[in-house]
Amino acid sequence: MTPAPPKAATRIYGVYRPVLPVTSPRNPDRMVYTGDADGRCEIFAWDRSSGVERQLTDRPHGTLLCAVDDDEAVWWFDEDRGGSGGWRTQDFHGGPDRPAMAGVPYGWPAGLALAAGGTVAVGIRSPEGLSVHMGRRGGTGTSVLRTTDSGTLCDLAPDGGLLAVSGPAHSARAVTLLTPDGTTVAVLSGTRERTWALGFAPTPLPGPTPSSGPAPTPGRTLLLVMRERAGRYHLGTWAPGRGLELLPWCSFDTETTARWYPGPGGTRVLLRQDRHGRSRLFTADLDRRELTPVPTPEGSILDASPAADGDVHFIWTDAVNVPRALSLSGVPLPGQSQWRLPRFGHRQDLWTPGPDGPVHTFVTTPVGRPAPHPLILLVHGGPADHDRDAYDPMVQALVGSGYAVARVNYRGSTGYGPRWRSAYSEGVGHTQVADLVRARAELLDRGIGREGAVGLCGTSWGGYLTLLAMGTRPDLWNVGVAVKPLADCVTAFRHSTPALQALDTALFGGTPDEVPDAYAHASPSSYAAAIRSPLLVVAARRDAKCPPEQIEAYLAVLRAGGVAHELMWLDSGHDGYDGADHLAVIQRSLKFLGRGLPSAPVPAEPSPHPERR
Repeated sequence: MTPAPPKAATRIYGVYRPVLPVTSPRNPDRMVYTGDADGRCEIFAWDRSSGVERQLTDRPHGTLLCAVDDDEAVWWFDEDRGGSGGWRTQDFHGGPDRPAMAGVPYGWPAGLALAAGGTVAVGIRSPEGLSVHMGRRGGTGTSVLRTTDSGTLCDLAPDGGLLAVSGPAHSARAVTLLTPDGTTVAVLSGTRERTWALGFAPTPLPGPTPSSGPAPTPGRTLLLVMRERAGRYHLGTWAPGRGLELLPWCSFDTETTARWYPGPGGTRVLLRQDRHGRSRLFTADLDRRELTPVPTPEGSILDASPAADGDVHFIWTDAVNVPRALSLSGVPLPGQSQWRLPRFGHRQDLWTPGPDGPVHTFVTTPVGRPAPHPLILLVHGGPADHDRDAYDPMVQALVGSGYAVARVNYRGSTGYGPRWRSAYSEGVGHTQVADLVRARAELLDRGIGREGAVGLCGTSWGGYLTLLAMGTRPDLWNVGVAVKPLADCVTAFRHSTPALQALDTALFGGTPDEVPDAYAHASPSSYAAAIRSPLLVVAARRDAKCPPEQIEAYLAVLRAGGVAHELMWLDSGHDGYDGADHLAVIQRSLKFLGRGLPSAPVPAEPSPHPERR
C-alpha cells in the first residue's frame, strides 16, 4: 500500500499554498518540499516508498526555498526576516546542516542551478546588483558574474559549461549566456520582442536535424526560450552556433511558461498557459512538432512539473478548494489534502466594456443573503499578475461575513494577452483605477453592491491602487485597507533594489530625476490629503519591495492633511512565511472593514482551519 502523503502548507486558514515537491535525481521516491510546521513554512523530506517524513528546518520565521542535488543533499535558503541570507545543506536522511558554499556573499536569493556531477551555480542579489558564483557543495565558490543590472540566474547546462542569466524581459540583455570563466557567449535582446529563458534541456539532445524548422541538433546544449511576437507568446530554442529559433506551431495568445521533461535524450516539454483567470496544460513534442492538451480539472494550476516517468505533478485549486498537489497518475504527493471550504458564496464572471476591451471580474456573493450587499473590491498585486479561479482566504472570510467580493483583472494584468498587459493609456495607476471604477459602476447597476457601502482592499501593488483610488476618487469609496503598499513612488525608488528600480524606470519611462512629473502623477502621496473615508495601512519594517521609508513619507502627508487613519506595523519583509502574521492581517482587516461600511456585519474571528470533507 502506498503511504499517505504528509500534511501540506494549507492548514492555517488557507494562508499557505503548497509548492510542488522537488524529486531526487537518483530516486523519484525521495522528495523535499515546503510544508506547514505549526503555522510556518518549513522544509520537509519525504520518502514515498517507506512513508518516512522528516522536518529538516525549524526556524522562528519559516523557510521557503529548497532543492535536492545528485548526492541527495538537501539545499535550503537560510534567510533573515528581511529576506537576506545564504544557502545551507544537509543530508536527506538527517544530520547537521552547514553552509553550502564558502565565498558567496549574503543577499537575496536570485537563482540556484544544480548540474550533473555536483557542479552548482548560485545567484545572489544585493543592493549593489547581481552576483553569480560557481563551485561544488561544501567548497568555495568562484565569482562568474557581477553586475549592477537587474537579473536572475536561470539555469546551468547539464555539463556545467554554460549559464543562462535572465534580465528584464524587455531589456537589451533579456538573456545572457556565459561560460564559467565569465565569458559572454551570446545575448538575447528583448527590446523589440520581450524574451525570457526557461531552462536547459536535461541532457544534450541527440537525433538528426529535420529538413525544416528549428529542431534539436546532435550533442548540442539546448535552451528553452519564450518570446513575445505579434501579440502571441512563441516557444523557441537556442543552441550555441545556431542561435534562437522559434517554433511556429507552438504559440499562445496569453502568458505561457514551459519546462523540459527530465530524462536522457528527451525532447518533450510541458507548457502551462494562464488564460482569462484559469489554466491549461499542454505537452509539446519537439521532434514530431505536436502540441497535445493535458486534461486537468477546471480552475487554476499554480505550478506544474513533468516527471521522468511521463507523469505530471501540479498544484490545482479553484474558488472553493484549497490548493493541493496532484498528479495525473493519481500517485500521492505531499500536499494532496482533502481540505474543502464550506460553500459561503455564489460565483460568477462579469465582463465590463472598456476602451481597450472588456474588463474581467470574478464576483462572489454571499449565499442566503439578499442583494444588494456591502461590496469589497479585492485588488490583486503585480501589476504583472492576475486574479484567478482559485481559493483565496480573504475572499472566503469576506463572503462568509456577508460581503460581496469583486476581483478585477484590470489593464496591466497578465492572462489576457500582451496588448492588455501593456495597456496604460490613462497613465500608470490611473488606468487601473479607471477599470476599478468601471467595475464598481456595473456591480452597483446590477444590484450586486449598494451605494454607500463600497470598500477597497489590496496588497502590494493592489495596496498601491487602493491608496491611489481613495485619493483620486474619494467620493466612490467608503473604506480602504492597503497592505504593504507602494505609497510614495519617488521615496520608494530611492530606497529600492536595483531590480525594482529597473522595473520602475521601464514603467515610468525614466528615473524620478528624468521624469519627475510621471512619478508625481502616479504617486498616492500626491492625493493622500483628499481621502475622506476610513483607511487602514499595514506596513512591514523589513520590506525591501515597498520599503518603510516611503510608507513614512505617505503617513506624513496623511497627518499634515488631517486624514484619519489607522496603522499596523509588522516586523517582517514583504513576503512573510509566518502564518500568524498573515492571520493577524486578515483579522485586523475584517474588523476594520466591518466598522467602515454602513450596515455591514462586524465579522467574527475566522476559524483557523477550513472544514474537512
